[in-house]
Amino acid sequence: MNSSFSDFNREEFTRLSTEIRQLKRSNQDLGARNSKLAEMLKSSRDKLSVLYSQIEDLSQPPSLYGTFLEMSPNGGTAEIFTGGRRMRVAMSPMLCAADLLPGVQVRLGEGNQILEAFEFEQTGELATLMEMIGRDRALISDRTGEERVVKLAGPLMDQTRKLPRPGDTLLVDRRAGYAFEVIPKTEVSNLALEEAPDVSYSDIGGLDAQIEKIQDAVELPFLHPEMYRTYNLHPPKGVLLYGPPGCGKTLIAKAVANSLAQRIGETGTSYFLNVKGPELLNKFVGETERHIRVIFERARELAGDGRPVIIFFDEMESIFRTRGSGVSSDMETTVVPQLLAELDGVEDLSNVIVIGATNREELIDPAILRPGRLDIKIRIERPDREGARQIFTRYVNDSLPLAEPAVDMIDAAVDHLFTPRPYVRLTLIDGTVETLYYHDFVSGAMIANIVDRAKKSAIKAHIEGSGVGLSTEQLLVAIEEENQQSEDMPNTASPDEWSRITGRQGKRVTHAEVIV
Repeated sequence: MNSSFSDFNREEFTRLSTEIRQLKRSNQDLGARNSKLAEMLKSSRDKLSVLYSQIEDLSQPPSLYGTFLEMSPNGGTAEIFTGGRRMRVAMSPMLCAADLLPGVQVRLGEGNQILEAFEFEQTGELATLMEMIGRDRALISDRTGEERVVKLAGPLMDQTRKLPRPGDTLLVDRRAGYAFEVIPKTEVSNLALEEAPDVSYSDIGGLDAQIEKIQDAVELPFLHPEMYRTYNLHPPKGVLLYGPPGCGKTLIAKAVANSLAQRIGETGTSYFLNVKGPELLNKFVGETERHIRVIFERARELAGDGRPVIIFFDEMESIFRTRGSGVSSDMETTVVPQLLAELDGVEDLSNVIVIGATNREELIDPAILRPGRLDIKIRIERPDREGARQIFTRYVNDSLPLAEPAVDMIDAAVDHLFTPRPYVRLTLIDGTVETLYYHDFVSGAMIANIVDRAKKSAIKAHIEGSGVGLSTEQLLVAIEEENQQSEDMPNTASPDEWSRITGRQGKRVTHAEVIV
């Protein structure tokens, strides 16, 4: 019996142990499921919280934006412009006052209080700065010509930057009355280059007489102003350089500015405003006149402390044609008077010299050329034999690899260039006949092109191993090619063009025949 009871207890113990292990496993499974449910519950609670937050945000009234103008006199509020109205509003205590710069964009709360500050306006209308009024205000003009006064916003008031200059294009908010930024445009800053050129008189050959004339007209007043005052002599306001194309008119103007800068030395510097005539033209009425006005304003600004300023109008006939000539639009009826007003206006034009260059002097309005405006007229002639030799010397010298002495090469090239070879026969209005030769069309630009042609031939010969250095033969071949391919020869349908190109003066040409 004892043995049976022991067996019963042992079986009961085994059964209970098995049940306990099963219960433990069930408990672990239930605990894992409970943990997952808890995590799911927490995740659902977090998502529900986010949804509640989003719903709350969606129920918020929309935020308004405005432009900060200035702090109110009491210091606790601020002046803003929003919705077309100027308002005085409160500021959030969490807002940093240092972020509130004039013109900055601000976000407003439900009660129109300032909550935060953003960046400055980056889009808007464009206007042209006419002049500065003090340091924080400016007079601007829009496309319609309407003028108004605006304040400068924070970026333009930065002490580390230069103030905007007349002629600059500004980004403005006319309703708020602020200008935010200078917008780079192809305005006078690009049309008028202020750097003094690096061209010197030594770079120009065959124009010694013309160089002396322009030195007397332009440089003497700046180098010896006391002598001019002693003799009560006013310096000329302008100089006209005219003559056939490619003969050095633009080079002379650049050399004048460079010479002034060198001779003034430590006492100051000179400025060269290189105005490209055709780029001044604008399809909008009054824009060309405004460009001219801004150029002279800039010149007066630079010349205010006694520094010489040269305004160089290249291709002058393109914008200052004779009024009423009928050869162009009526634009010149207002553009020419604008230039005349700048030259003789009530505003002082001291220390400013106007130099014009043209190869169509007959098209320029006579009022511009009268004494007191462009006082000095200097004709730039085509180079003669000696002038051509001087020009060749600038391009063919010992700095190049030469196959022969430079002097011998230049003499041979000049002799070949000026060999009388008929090119065109002109019939004049009285029936007489004149013959023009190839050398009647020689210019400094042509000689430079001849030398460039010869250099290309020398490079090819060097590469091919057939010779080293520039030779006389290559120069002579280049002259022949230039004579045959010259691009500045007008069509025989316009006989008078031949006379103008060569610089010939005399009777009218009625017929031109090219001699082959």
